[in-house]
Amino acid sequence: MVDIRGNLEKVQHAISSACLRAGRKPDDVLLIAVSKTVEISRIRQAIEAGVKALGENRVQEARDKVASLGRPVPWHLIGSLQTNKAKDAVHLFDWIHSVDREELARELDRRAHQAERMLRVLVQVNLGDEPQKSGVQPAELKRLLDAMTGCRNLDVRGLMCIPPAADGVEASRPWFRRLRELRDASGLEHCSMGMSGDFEVAIEEGATMVRVGTAIFGPRVARPAVTEGGA
Repeated sequence: MVDIRGNLEKVQHAISSACLRAGRKPDDVLLIAVSKTVEISRIRQAIEAGVKALGENRVQEARDKVASLGRPVPWHLIGSLQTNKAKDAVHLFDWIHSVDREELARELDRRAHQAERMLRVLVQVNLGDEPQKSGVQPAELKRLLDAMTGCRNLDVRGLMCIPPAADGVEASRPWFRRLRELRDASGLEHCSMGMSGDFEVAIEEGATMVRVGTAIFGPRVARPAVTEGGA
């Protein structure tokens, strides 16, 4: 049996320690418990243990979970999003971290307008220019943000990244620092960065949201095509 409550306490302690090292307050960092591939019973345990937010990678999987669990905490979409699933995403999620192109932004805005709601979004940045990953190129970020100013039903709150795989957590530090610099230059609030293996370094470099799954829920059952978002 996985001790979800105990794991959550360990992660929360690590967040507090990282904040202390960085001269920040733990309340400045939102821990998103990444529940992709995790069964309902374990997610319910995490909610009872006190998680403040849940993260999912896929619209279909989230639909089933929201139907079973409701909305005890905000739901975050942290995986890539196809434009043709924007309507479902708008109804399911409170936050979408993976806006990476104007077409998607405009479709989300249109669907949010129809639903009469304001949707909080982050722009995903592909810092490492990796073709297998979603995200706008850093050089194109300002253009995308400028285009999104006309999206009246999108509340653009920050940036998200998934850094290139690296040996050792310190290798991710420059990528996290770069996202924070882009966030600051864009005048935005949030940096969504850092997963189970490197969230402490991400916090030291300015993360305001960390996406942690296996450190809370234990080893994940592998599924094809679930490759982005959080771990």
